[in-house]
Amino acid sequence: MEINRMRILVIDVGGTHVKMRATGQKNRVEIPSGPKMTANKMVAAVRKVIGGWKYDVITIGYPGPVLHGHIVGEPHNLGHHWVKFNFQKAFGCPVKIINDAAMQALGSYQGKRMLFLGLGTGLGSAMIVDGVLEPMELAHLPYKKGRTYEDYVGLAGLKRLGKKKWRRHVNDVVKRLKAALEADYVVLGGGNAKLLKKLPPSSQVGDNANAFRGGLRLWAKSHSHNFLK
Repeated sequence: MEINRMRILVIDVGGTHVKMRATGQKNRVEIPSGPKMTANKMVAAVRKVIGGWKYDVITIGYPGPVLHGHIVGEPHNLGHHWVKFNFQKAFGCPVKIINDAAMQALGSYQGKRMLFLGLGTGLGSAMIVDGVLEPMELAHLPYKKGRTYEDYVGLAGLKRLGKKKWRRHVNDVVKRLKAALEADYVVLGGGNAKLLKKLPPSSQVGDNANAFRGGLRLWAKSHSHNFLK
């Protein structure tokens, strides 16, 4: 089936909500997630909510490590039993799985070397260099006082530190990672990016719609792994 005729359902799985949008649907819908949501519960809830939506294939943005299209680690902010779950069998159609930050990065990319950081329940991260996507797991690297980057700039850090200190650490983390990875610019996504009053240098806030765009672009990627070719 040609990509321009393919009806694609994009499922963006997050620590607090699961968001869905499909080709031909003007609005997205969402359902609550949380620490008790297993893969099976997610599928059942999605199928119930989307009702009569028509789709041929599915992209799932997953908040955890994905290798060669397969989930290789359980999520930190959801329930268990995601690894080895057969989404294609559960939904009855072809499914592509990608890290959720990588999916939004894919939809945000504007060329050159881009670092994407998702400020949500946790800290998502991905980098795209000259059109080549590289999902990353920076969230759990050590940062300060025995805590990780995610401990400071994720939702737990926001609640522990308060907005003022949280913003200061976000600015510091963005500067450190941009310099270390030699990024030309940084896109800040996730629900908490809107809480920033002043953006770090060479950074911009990503649009939530970019996750959907990334889910569509995944099916259009060439076999060279350069989705812009």
